[in-house]
Amino acid sequence: MLEYIKDVLDNMPDGWFITTTHRLDIYNEKLAKVEFLDHFENLYKDNVSDTQSLDSLPTAYDYIRLGHPLSCVLEWGVAKLNNIDSKNAISFSSKTTPILAVLRKNLLQNKNTQINYTGALPDWFDTDTIRKVYGYEFELNEVAHIDEISDFDGSTIFISEKNKVGAVQLQSAVDFFIEIYDDLGSLLIVNGQKNVDYISDIQHVRRRETIAMTPVNCVKALESLTRDAIIDNYETSFAANKSKVLTTIEEITKSASKPLVGSSGLSIQYAIMMGLIDSAMEHHNGKAIKFIVPTNCYGGTNDQARRVAACLDNVDVVDLAVDGDNDMVDSLEKVLTQIANQDAIPYIIAEIPTNPRVEVPDLYQLGEVLSRDRKTASGELAVDPVFILDQTFCPNVHFLGEEEILSNTHTISYASGSKFPSGGRCTAGYCVSNKQASGLMDKIEKHLLICDNEATELQYEILAEQLPSMNQRIRDAYKNTRRFVDYIQEVLPTGKINFVSEALAEEGFTPSVFSLDLPTKGNTEEEKEIYKRTLNLKLINLMITKIPDESKFCVSYGQLKGCYWTIPATSTQGTTKEGDKDYIVRASLSPNMDIDLHKEVFLEFVNSIEPA
Repeated sequence: MLEYIKDVLDNMPDGWFITTTHRLDIYNEKLAKVEFLDHFENLYKDNVSDTQSLDSLPTAYDYIRLGHPLSCVLEWGVAKLNNIDSKNAISFSSKTTPILAVLRKNLLQNKNTQINYTGALPDWFDTDTIRKVYGYEFELNEVAHIDEISDFDGSTIFISEKNKVGAVQLQSAVDFFIEIYDDLGSLLIVNGQKNVDYISDIQHVRRRETIAMTPVNCVKALESLTRDAIIDNYETSFAANKSKVLTTIEEITKSASKPLVGSSGLSIQYAIMMGLIDSAMEHHNGKAIKFIVPTNCYGGTNDQARRVAACLDNVDVVDLAVDGDNDMVDSLEKVLTQIANQDAIPYIIAEIPTNPRVEVPDLYQLGEVLSRDRKTASGELAVDPVFILDQTFCPNVHFLGEEEILSNTHTISYASGSKFPSGGRCTAGYCVSNKQASGLMDKIEKHLLICDNEATELQYEILAEQLPSMNQRIRDAYKNTRRFVDYIQEVLPTGKINFVSEALAEEGFTPSVFSLDLPTKGNTEEEKEIYKRTLNLKLINLMITKIPDESKFCVSYGQLKGCYWTIPATSTQGTTKEGDKDYIVRASLSPNMDIDLHKEVFLEFVNSIEPA
């Protein structure tokens, strides 16, 4: 088995190591890791490890949060070595989050947890904050050796620090083994049949609040595993790369705060949410906290907000209608007035431009609504809102500097790093604030570090390389998108395109993503919807078949080359309520692609559509 893994490492496709997204046309979300490893196991049994065979394996999970091919191989190898099912081994880039994942499950099940450790607890495990802000309960038990762990009425965790990856000394008294590797992350082993129902919940924490161990670190772990050797630490220019990244983000955003860089966009968003909850407990203790979230926003945002609210009695999610016939400013005014009347604390999470409809609200009206004083039912001044702006689609727009659009309200902006910041090469995301909200950044940083979710050394290196060219790539990609959108309007005037107007583009909103509502036909609404959904897939399949080197069935955005196609309802809106999903085509274009060829294939698609 170890020799086979060595061959896999020698022959693995480049994409396993350097990409963050994988093809949706070979991705079955319900099977995901299971399907990948079933096929991988067959290759292992047949001793097949050539690059082409490995490259044809089904996609393993999404981005690198829920997992990727190399994390699956690592978990498979560790599981084989320990004679357990591969699903019982779960790798993390974070050293804290596997502990928090078990604590979260036990909080919801009202079950006790005992955390056993040798020596001292790691510095990043802030017991007081984890109890107070996250609401998790647990006992701490220092032991000299694992044999000292006795039976406990609840779940037992054993934390150990290791310098090489190998077999684990499994014992029945321990439910969860967490092995910490200083520069790589951690590996969690779920022990025993009685704990199998924890697995999907732990994996979901990894998907929403952190990421799996990164591809480069999985390679280091697998090399340690196959050689039974201490993990190699490669020399990097970490300090210089981090300094360059922070300086570049400050220049791009014109913000008043020190930027914070996390392992993914959702890692940053989670730190923002928990940091704001911490601040609210300190300054407005006892008041209800309301996270205001668009109904059809990105599924990860929607899901994470509801997951946080599920753990804390004083936190709720309030829906915000933003797209189509609903105006974000009007909806926000109504919601903020309602929350002020309740004397609650409003935290707003919103995307500008919206996804997937690519709409931009009236920003001056938005600023007025956010900065307006409101009164509680008793006539007292209500708590000011904090606007948490997901700026992933337009990270070049200045919202935060002095005299900028949102300078007079508490605003925190963040962006997903797997998009334009890295050009799709890593998942690391970042956040900044305006002057009004700068006092909140220390709390956000505190929770980013508690969750051990800061960007990794390689992620900083990639961002240091890619961020300086980001604004130029955004301009070039927008030009391609505008050309393609104009052509689609010319050859398919009955299709509805959602894209920014040229007037908005003049103001700096130059996204390179658009959505297309294709024309449909049928005698009933159901027939029309079925026809349109079939047409969506027909278009995507034609593009990826005719232009396989450039067009991909993926959810990414801001990539360095090519064109990515997806259907939001079945990808990025996976956890969004069914009635709020968008069954339309979304395309994202890059600065480097053959626009004329894409026009040619799109015209072929138009000519294939039967008349209504």
